[in-house]
Amino acid sequence: MNGYVLLGIAITLELFATSMLKASAGFTKLIPSMAFIGGMSSSFYLMSQALTSIPLSIAYAIWSGVGTALTALIGVLIWKEHLTVFSGIGILLIIMGVIFLNLKGPAH
Repeated sequence: MNGYVLLGIAITLELFATSMLKASAGFTKLIPSMAFIGGMSSSFYLMSQALTSIPLSIAYAIWSGVGTALTALIGVLIWKEHLTVFSGIGILLIIMGVIFLNLKGPAH
């Protein structure tokens, strides 16, 4: 399977797991806690598979950038958290960093 497809699935599982971490209420609720463990374990496994064909710096930049931006969006939409102007600017800077890391520079 394509490394970027695996990375996309890994990010999706990580987003699910992070939401379950919030729902677990500090690991006091069993089902969300177990869903977090399963989701995060599966996510890391798929990330490791993606790294067989994607450079670590690129994969991790995409993982963290997309994960951060979408987790913030989930926080606002599902968990009714507030996004400040500074938070929004920070997320935009992360996304810009991911874009810059993925730009092809001159070959060495």
